[in-house]
Amino acid sequence: MKSALFFLIILMPAFPAFARQPAGKLPDPLVFNNGQKVKSDAEWNKRRQEILETMTTQMYGTSPERPEKMQFEVFDTDKNAMNGKATRKQVTVHMQEKGKEASFDLLIYIPNKAEHPVPAIIGLNFLGNHAISKDPGIKLTNARVENSKMFPCAVNGKATEACRGTNSRQWPLDSILDSGFALVTMYREEVASDRKEEMFRTGVHTLFPELQNREDNFSTVAAWAWALSRGMDYLETDKDIDAKKVAVFGFSRLAKAALWAGATDKRFAMVLSNESGAGGGKQFRRGVGENIRRLCTVFPHWFARSFSRYMDQDQELPFDQHFVLALIAPRPVYLATAQGDVNSDPEGEFETAKASDAVYKFLGTKGFPGTVFPAVNQSVYAQIGFHIRPGGHDVTNFDWIQFLNFSNLHLQQ
Repeated sequence: MKSALFFLIILMPAFPAFARQPAGKLPDPLVFNNGQKVKSDAEWNKRRQEILETMTTQMYGTSPERPEKMQFEVFDTDKNAMNGKATRKQVTVHMQEKGKEASFDLLIYIPNKAEHPVPAIIGLNFLGNHAISKDPGIKLTNARVENSKMFPCAVNGKATEACRGTNSRQWPLDSILDSGFALVTMYREEVASDRKEEMFRTGVHTLFPELQNREDNFSTVAAWAWALSRGMDYLETDKDIDAKKVAVFGFSRLAKAALWAGATDKRFAMVLSNESGAGGGKQFRRGVGENIRRLCTVFPHWFARSFSRYMDQDQELPFDQHFVLALIAPRPVYLATAQGDVNSDPEGEFETAKASDAVYKFLGTKGFPGTVFPAVNQSVYAQIGFHIRPGGHDVTNFDWIQFLNFSNLHLQQ
């Protein structure tokens, strides 16, 4: 027993000590851990690496590099999808690592009328690729699909024909394609299970078991973000996609993953976050909405084990979510919120946007123009964007209109 315990301790890396902040005071991303101010681009590159190490070891966990072997199997191409409006592609991303195998499917719609290569928006979905459209050509997922009162279509955890298009309202394909963007999506459960009882034992987690017996373990949010990067690996090979103009999108917990993907992978040209809340865009130290204790007890798989050390210390964190936006800087990022989504704390996300302004301006962009919390349905943006709309936790047409306007501004011009 003692030898096993000793082995476990060896596996756990020693983390640097982080001083607690005075209650409510935000740590400055432009100040090194030793108190020295960042004064040049070269110093910022060093400080950025310091922030990345902090967020990796203290919250999101360590992610692997690309797997040893990866193959892209384009198993479906329909150039007349959506009555000729789009070309549909379906691609299986096959991965191998030390004899272990895993895979997930990408669903891609490319506008036929746009000049190719086209910019793209990539994001994870909640209910399966087949749920974003009634298109009968979309492969039904083989991964588990939860049955619910809202979507009572699954049978024994498996998708059925009745599941097609059940989540299409949140994925306005026509609008996205008409704006000249391709849409790329993948199902979260094919990547990594979101169920506590299966945490770290399915999908891409099976490739890297050595990344679990440690404090900075490969978390589920990190796994989802890692899969988005593997999706980008494929897009770099697709001649129909402009891989230098790919925005990463997410809603709710999948927006947490989108933000982390943008923070860790500079190939993403933009991040579109919809109601990411705690562990996404909102400040923890405001004390509104979900807190660290709830995240670590109700959703223990979302973040690394090391994050639990900060339970009940939300206001004294040595970091906060503006550090994630600092990692994305100077690339554009948009935070969308909703009036009725108290858990996501819209004002907390606004404060994160404000707190990120200094880094963006230091790097030569216009940053965030918002100083006063905006009116409902008012979009405020420059390099950082923000809005609050009526309603609750959802993705609406209003959200997508703002996302597409922002994307057109930064990626189409």
